[in-house]
Amino acid sequence: MIEKTLPYFIHAFTNLNTGGGRIKEAAPHKPIVLLAVIQAFEGGLLTDNRVVISPELISIFKANWNALVTTGHTLGFAMPFFRLKNEAGAWWQLVAKSGCELWVQTGDLSNFSSLSNAVAYAELDAHLTELLLDATSRTVLRQALLDSYFSGRSNTASPDANGEIDQIRRELQEIVPAGSGTGSKGAKKRPNGETYEIELYTRDAVFRQEVVRLYNDTCCVTGLRVAAPYSFSMVDACHIVPFYKTFNNHPTNGIALCPNLHRAFDKGALSVDDNYRVMVSPTFAENEQSDYSLNALIGKPISLPSDERYLPDLTAFAWHRKFIFKG
Repeated sequence: MIEKTLPYFIHAFTNLNTGGGRIKEAAPHKPIVLLAVIQAFEGGLLTDNRVVISPELISIFKANWNALVTTGHTLGFAMPFFRLKNEAGAWWQLVAKSGCELWVQTGDLSNFSSLSNAVAYAELDAHLTELLLDATSRTVLRQALLDSYFSGRSNTASPDANGEIDQIRRELQEIVPAGSGTGSKGAKKRPNGETYEIELYTRDAVFRQEVVRLYNDTCCVTGLRVAAPYSFSMVDACHIVPFYKTFNNHPTNGIALCPNLHRAFDKGALSVDDNYRVMVSPTFAENEQSDYSLNALIGKPISLPSDERYLPDLTAFAWHRKFIFKG
């Protein structure tokens, strides 16, 4: 049995399958993903063997790409993240989201939309994880990647994973609120291919983070909040006016709901009136003996953010009542 020590992974990292396709030069995508992973460990974004797709990781990937890539290749995160599973040694494996197991096993997830919808995270080999948790080993692996694929270029400083995310937060807070009918800055300017998908994914992820934060990880209707010593939340960030209608990710176009009420809101079984009280559609039947009957919520005031700048937009709720709610 081959011992998976530092020399083993130096060899693995410096002998990646980097076929260049129509561009004869080796493709830089896989090395850039691995550099981003190393730097994510360095900055504390990653702390175990799970490499979760996140706006922060993508931000580090993009910063490395812009700093190091001088060939004519097109930026792409999904393809290398997906195809690293084919490298010899099985040190990078994909873990599917529930219900997507067959898709991950047999499908081609080389586009970002498919990857982010189907994959929960990449699972690293335990020996590689140990090395990435060690500062000295990280430095050696990073330098090996730079020397092999980006000769003559250095990248000693880790990109700021939060810089781009903070900029997006500031932009989202400047968007005209939901009822005005205008959307996110640049959201309707569609860059080609994956760049556009990544842009939408990142902005949506930041929207969801901000809304959940504003509501203190608490469902605004039920008050449900589950605290855990790891990344876990029992609430969703729910768009009031669907994003595809106005491209609006302003926090005032969102409320925090537990998943079952999120679904009820999106399907029109639930809405909110001008006094921030729950409305329930009379058009469906339910077991009213249940402790969780929707009709028991009629007239219940929703909880609101303490910062009045981010109160949910009443014109957005009016749109929802007119076009979604089954009144």
